[in-house]
Amino acid sequence: MSGGVRHTVPVDVHLILRRDGEAGPEVLLSRRAGPVYASGLYHCPSGHLDPGEDMVAALVREALEETGVVIDPQDVFAAVTVHHRPPSGGNSRLGVFFEVRRWSGTPQIMEPDLCDAMGWFALEGGIPEQAVAYCRAGLDAYRTRMAAAVHFQHPEDPIRYAVGRPDRTLFLPGPPDGEAAVPYVLRAFVEMAVGRIAKLREVSWVRTGSRVWEVTGAGGGTWYLKRHRGAKFHDREVNALRSWAPQLGAHTPRLVAVDPVAQAIMVTALAGQPVHGMVMDPAREAQLQRELGRLTVLLHSCEPKHPAVPLPALDKIDRHLKAAAPYLRDGDEDLVRALALRYVELGPHVPVPTHGDLQYRNVLVSGSGEVRLLDFERAEYASATRDLVRLSDTWTGRDDLKYAFLDGYGRSLSPQEELQLDCEAAFDAVSGIAYGMAHQDPEVTERGHRTLLRLHAAHRP
Repeated sequence: MSGGVRHTVPVDVHLILRRDGEAGPEVLLSRRAGPVYASGLYHCPSGHLDPGEDMVAALVREALEETGVVIDPQDVFAAVTVHHRPPSGGNSRLGVFFEVRRWSGTPQIMEPDLCDAMGWFALEGGIPEQAVAYCRAGLDAYRTRMAAAVHFQHPEDPIRYAVGRPDRTLFLPGPPDGEAAVPYVLRAFVEMAVGRIAKLREVSWVRTGSRVWEVTGAGGGTWYLKRHRGAKFHDREVNALRSWAPQLGAHTPRLVAVDPVAQAIMVTALAGQPVHGMVMDPAREAQLQRELGRLTVLLHSCEPKHPAVPLPALDKIDRHLKAAAPYLRDGDEDLVRALALRYVELGPHVPVPTHGDLQYRNVLVSGSGEVRLLDFERAEYASATRDLVRLSDTWTGRDDLKYAFLDGYGRSLSPQEELQLDCEAAFDAVSGIAYGMAHQDPEVTERGHRTLLRLHAAHRP
């Protein structure tokens, strides 16, 4: 602790008197008049603490003196705290904003020498520009459910909130309490896309760098907000949801809004239960695979065929083998290199639209058996067999599932495609082992080892 004189600040209390209007929530504002600070500007009813007075008592007193309403202290709820410094460069102060939704009496001007107007204003988009910037910072923090804000103005700043001037407000969310804190820029994006938020719940998959929140609107609707881990994944998912997903109808989410700067999207929610981790009897799982086959062939054929192109270069294989080498079993590297040589000999392939990560964790199934696909951030033009690599792990020891999928897909794989699938599965396995060991992901690591064991059996000399 440093010595010397301790820093002290005055404390203000601000009343957010709130009611439900026809277009959404409204708050009461009064216009200052006479020889007072910020005369001519709108502000929440507010005031200072009297000596020995607590904040709630001060709010109840100021509300009665300025508006004539009677508030029970039990109806006072803490809303937001603002640390404010005026443009005059004077001492800073703390403004504590309280929400009140129940009171007695009708608000009216009680101090005409200090206030010449009073009215209700829509919280969303209705706060007048002729408002005190300090008050506006508190209302913006309240509107976006921030716990606190720092509002330190510069000497050249006006007292009035000014459109086009730098926003001096630093919003501070509260600690997560079951609903993950979402940055202000994303909250603003969500509210612009779907309206007021009632609830946010993070549902991110632990394995990926992207973050996903379930959004419940004030009107009861449900959407999903996703912030991608990079421009590549963002662009891939946006392109897929715009161009390919609509052709699959209700089996994929609908893109609602895109923020390319924040690399975020809003999509509609789909009905169904996640297949990942679901326990199914053999007949039900076979039907799931059949429906997946029908959906996958729709995806693979939703764009005109492209000209044949050479298979991807294999320069990544050496890097993945080097990273995975300490964790490979005897013979694994020889197997992968042998398949790489055969892969080169396969010649050109026709790229098709692919999901890029077709596996159970990206699949939903409804009670009636309808299948939906999620998460298109790896979608790209690639070989059709490349899209089956991760799903084919479910076929190990379950030929019935493979036949069911291909039945839905509408055709069997040619011998060349079977070999191509095995080669691409080997490359994915090595990559998965390297990734899984580096990121402590045992499921991905084990899938890679399981795939290599299967390929050893299939390609034994």
